[in-house]
Amino acid sequence: MADGGSGEDRLIAGLFAPIARHPGALGLKDDAAFLHVPAGHKLVLTKDALVAGVHFFPDDPPASIARKAMRVNLSDLAAKGAEPLGVMLAFAIPPEMDVAALSEFARGIGEDCLLFGAPLLGGDTVRTPGPFTISITALGSVPIGRMVKRATARPDHAILVTGTIGDGALGLALRLDPTRPGFAALDAAQRAFLADRYLHPRPRLSLASALRAHARAAMDVSDGLVGDLAKMLAASNCAGEIEAGRVPLSPAARAAIAAEPALLATALTGGDDYEILAVMGEGDVDAFEAAAIAAGIGATVIGRTLAGEGLVVRGDDGQALNFAATSFSHF
Repeated sequence: MADGGSGEDRLIAGLFAPIARHPGALGLKDDAAFLHVPAGHKLVLTKDALVAGVHFFPDDPPASIARKAMRVNLSDLAAKGAEPLGVMLAFAIPPEMDVAALSEFARGIGEDCLLFGAPLLGGDTVRTPGPFTISITALGSVPIGRMVKRATARPDHAILVTGTIGDGALGLALRLDPTRPGFAALDAAQRAFLADRYLHPRPRLSLASALRAHARAAMDVSDGLVGDLAKMLAASNCAGEIEAGRVPLSPAARAAIAAEPALLATALTGGDDYEILAVMGEGDVDAFEAAAIAAGIGATVIGRTLAGEGLVVRGDDGQALNFAATSFSHF
């Protein structure tokens, strides 16, 4: 993260060096960092970029933007059964972003580094005439041969999902149109819950070891439950069937959908869940569910994998549901 002009040097020294406590970060005074991978482990790497106006609202609190950038990356590590080792941060600063906003952004990064045990190791800062853009590379480790992959699901296994589904997508929909009938039915606490779930994902790192022990395949749900499960099944060359009525919903999501049934499609396909979607044998389900309950997260069986190809989502009447789009896509 260190180079170039004195303004950048002051920014790094003042805001980011104090939160880069890992010895391998070298106080952000070098052009690179170093990292020890635990013996018997392999390095797991992931990267996501977030752009104002696409992945977050430009007027979101800077600390919340920072937390979202951190957590969408840490969610990928969690789904692989990996433990965090650190993060690399790069961001492009638009003209309207002042020192106070940058300070809040740095505070959000620093607090999540401590909360999730993912120290800041380095990165880069640049100026841009365009929107605020953040890119984080998250690094983790997993015991050799134990990474939980996406393309290793097999037929006749249980499909589970952690936590609750649809809260992030409904929080976004609430932000875009708070007057919709489904949201008019909610009280202030329920609306605040959905808004927070969109702003602040919850990476399920506490389930990494349980996934390594029990899951045949896993991925995090970032673009929508239906679309992401379809991707996993396609990568694994198998089919699947889930029941919409078994998908776990929060009380706020359930109330919104009861008032406006069309919001069910939003919950199932809208994305921003950052829960873990896992496939495992029947003999592993009870132990994984127990671990999820102990972690205060919970996990729910929503269907099964099958031989063949494709995904069927069945409604309460047993008929297949059709969706205009199954997941969020940039392209």
